[in-house]
Amino acid sequence: MRLGDLVSGVDPALSGRFADLEVSAIWDDSRRVTPGSLFAVFSGPSVCGENFIPQAVEKGARVILISEGASSQWEKRFTTVCFLKVSDPRKVFRGIVSNFYGRPSDYVRMIGVTGTNGKTTITYFLESILAVMGRSAGVVGTVNSRVGGKVIPSKNTTPGMLDNQIFLHDLRKAGIDYGVMEVSSHALHQGRVDLIDFRGAIFTNLTGDHLDYHGTMEEYFQAKSRLFTGLGKKAWAVINNDDSYGQRLAGMTTARVITYGITTASDVQAEVEAFDLTGSRIVIRFFDEKIVLRTGFIGLHNVYNILAAFAAGLGEGFPPEKIKEGIESLRWVPGRLERVEEGQDFFLFIDYAHTDDGLKNVLQSLQAVKHHKIIAVFGCGGDRDRTKRPRMGQVACELADLSILTSDNPRTEDPEAIIAEIVPGFSKKTYEIVVDREKAIERALDLADKNDIVLLAGKGHETYQVLKDKTIDFVEKDIVVRLLKEKMKRIERC
Repeated sequence: MRLGDLVSGVDPALSGRFADLEVSAIWDDSRRVTPGSLFAVFSGPSVCGENFIPQAVEKGARVILISEGASSQWEKRFTTVCFLKVSDPRKVFRGIVSNFYGRPSDYVRMIGVTGTNGKTTITYFLESILAVMGRSAGVVGTVNSRVGGKVIPSKNTTPGMLDNQIFLHDLRKAGIDYGVMEVSSHALHQGRVDLIDFRGAIFTNLTGDHLDYHGTMEEYFQAKSRLFTGLGKKAWAVINNDDSYGQRLAGMTTARVITYGITTASDVQAEVEAFDLTGSRIVIRFFDEKIVLRTGFIGLHNVYNILAAFAAGLGEGFPPEKIKEGIESLRWVPGRLERVEEGQDFFLFIDYAHTDDGLKNVLQSLQAVKHHKIIAVFGCGGDRDRTKRPRMGQVACELADLSILTSDNPRTEDPEAIIAEIVPGFSKKTYEIVVDREKAIERALDLADKNDIVLLAGKGHETYQVLKDKTIDFVEKDIVVRLLKEKMKRIERC
C-alpha cells in the first residue's frame, strides 16, 4: 500500500510526504519486521522503543514512525529510511492500522465477552451455538485462538491492537461469519480493541482481581465499562442482573440491553431443577417463554454462563431451540471443572479458578453434590494482586475440608512467601503446605478416599509454570493421569 494512502485522514502534517513509497506491512515489534514494512516505535515505563530501530532497519523496515521528540541520531544514521515524526505515535499508528486493514469488523460480526469470571466458558458455548446455526466463527480467548480446525496458543487473554486487526482481517478473507473474543480489562484500558466495532457484548460479573494494575474496584469497573459505552445503538448488550456492577452498567450503554439472572427479575432467568456430578437440569424463562436444558456442566456459576450464552443467542435473533441445542452439544471446556477419570473411586476436577470468587463458585458447586470430603489444592500467582491471597485462604477454609497450599506461577516472588500470605485467611488448621505443585497433587491423591472430591485449582488449561528464572512445562492433566495410574497400580499390587 502507498504510504500516502496509509496516512490518509490520520494526521494532516503527514499529507504528501513520501506519498508514493510502497509499504508492504506494518509492525510494532521489531522482531516481526519484514522487508519494506513500517515499524512503529513505542516506549513504555521500562522500555525505550528507540533501541529497537537498528534491528527493525536491519530486517528491512522502510518507514519508521516515531515521536517528534526522538533523537535525531537515527535519521543521520539511517539515511535511506523514511522517518515519520509525530506528536502522538500511538494515535497515528491506530489510524494507519485502520487504513491498512480496512476495518474488518465491518464485515465480521464481533461479540465481546468481559467480566472477572466465566469468559472462557461462555465463548465455548457461543462457538457451539454458532456451529448449530451453521455459522462459522473465530474465537480469541484465554485458552487459545481458534478458527475451524486451526488452534493457536494464547499469550494474553486479549491480543494487542495490531494482532486483533490481523486476526479479523484473516477471518474476513476466509469468509468467517463471526468473531468471539474474551475482552480483558487490561485490553480495554490499553486500547487494544479500539478499532473493533462490536455488534454484541456480554458482562459476566465483577469481583476482586487485577487490583495490582487498576488500583481500585471502581477503576477496574470503569475499564470493563468501556466495552459497553462504545457499543452502537444497533448492538446488543447482555448483562448479569444479579451483579451490582451489571446493574450500573445497564444504564451506561446505548445498545439494546438483555438482562439475565437467577435471583433478580431479568429478561432471561433460570431455575435449577436438579444437578449432581454428572450434570444439571435447568429451566430457562425468557420473554414469556420457557425452555428446559440438560447439560453436563454443574454449579451455579455455569448456570450463569449458560444464561449469558442463551441471552446472546436471543440477541442475535437465533431460534431458542437452536440455542438450546448448541448449549447441550458442548461437553467440556479445557481446565474448567474438567473431570479426570482413571478408574479411581473418588472424583477429581481441574479448574482454572485463580480468584477468591472463582474458587468460591467452584467449591460451592462441589459442596452441593453428594460427597465425603473435599480436598483443594491451590496457590496464588506471583507478581499479581496480593490482596486476594488471604481471601482465597478464607474461601478454602470455609468450603474445603482440607487444603493443600502450593505454588501456582510464582514468577519473581518466593513461593513460600506467597503461601505465607494465603495462610492468614484460615481461621482453623485445615491446611497443609507442600510447595512443589506436583508433590502437592500427589499428596492430595494419596489422601483421597472413596467418594472424596479432589479439586486442583489455579492452573486449569495452562501448560506451563512460570518460575523466577525460567518457564517449565507443566501440563496438570498429564501429571494427574500419570499419578493416578501409579496409584491404581499400587492398589492392585496390594
